[in-house]
Amino acid sequence: MSSQTPVYDRLVAERGDIPVQVRGEADRINRQLAQVLHPVFSSQPSTPQSVFEPKLPPSAL
Repeated sequence: MSSQTPVYDRLVAERGDIPVQVRGEADRINRQLAQVLHPVFSSQPSTPQSVFEPKLPPSAL
């Protein structure tokens, strides 16, 4: 513990180091999202389809 921040040091001793815990949880969630979203982004075409192009051929309408 540091003598320069006695209030913070006491809170860390009583409650734990919340910023470190939050940072660790955010990193874990970020890694999970990267695993889940990576296949979604890699399977999409490189150029987006125009919203003006019909999804069905005219004969199917």
